[in-house]
Amino acid sequence: MKDLENKVALVTGSSRGLGRGIALELARQGANIIVNYNSSEKQAQEVVKKIQELNCQAIAIKADVSDEKSVEDMFGQIIHKFGHIDILVNNAGTTKAQDIFSTTLDDWNRIIKTNLTSCFLCSRAAMKEMAAKKSGRIVNISSIVARRGALYGHVHYAATKSGMFGFTKTLARTAAPFGITVNCVAPGIIGTELLFETHGAEEVEKLSSGVPLGLGKVEDVGLAVAYLCGPGGRYITGATIDVNGGMCFV
Repeated sequence: MKDLENKVALVTGSSRGLGRGIALELARQGANIIVNYNSSEKQAQEVVKKIQELNCQAIAIKADVSDEKSVEDMFGQIIHKFGHIDILVNNAGTTKAQDIFSTTLDDWNRIIKTNLTSCFLCSRAAMKEMAAKKSGRIVNISSIVARRGALYGHVHYAATKSGMFGFTKTLARTAAPFGITVNCVAPGIIGTELLFETHGAEEVEKLSSGVPLGLGKVEDVGLAVAYLCGPGGRYITGATIDVNGGMCFV
């Protein structure tokens, strides 16, 4: 029996990048997956197809996870389809290549909503369902920048990823009496589409050259998430697993 067989997992922002890798790894371990997306329907359906090829159930749900009504509607669809939810991975996020001098208030608010408000809204909705059945796993995808700061600006992105640490520790205390664990995974330099879009190939090569284990893969993050959601994560809560190839030690 696979560790996550018949578990129901929502991975936000899972049509590509880290979310896609996490969704596929959870499916490899037996979970049924809700592939959340906001704009990339074709890519989301491709992920659904790959999950179904792994003999797991999967559906794609379009939802802006920074919007309260959209999140409520999404969870309504999940409960209607599966009857419950066991795992939430708050992965949805974005950034913009700019420093504080070029960051407008609108830019700031958009990144905060996409990366951090979405984490609050989805966790609140999931907690209500998980608390009723006295079990559940929540994993928040933070970043190495939460520990060491972002390079070349991205102050809004770093603020959201640092905010996840405090959010996770506090929610873990609230969730524990309900049998729910809440943890973080903080990836380092991982070869995603977003990384190449925001930094460019030359800069990515420069960044990864300073990583002892080299450029990370999305599978590396997916395996860490799966561990926290499986039997090995039963007694781990309020923690952060750093998946950065030795780039940063705490």
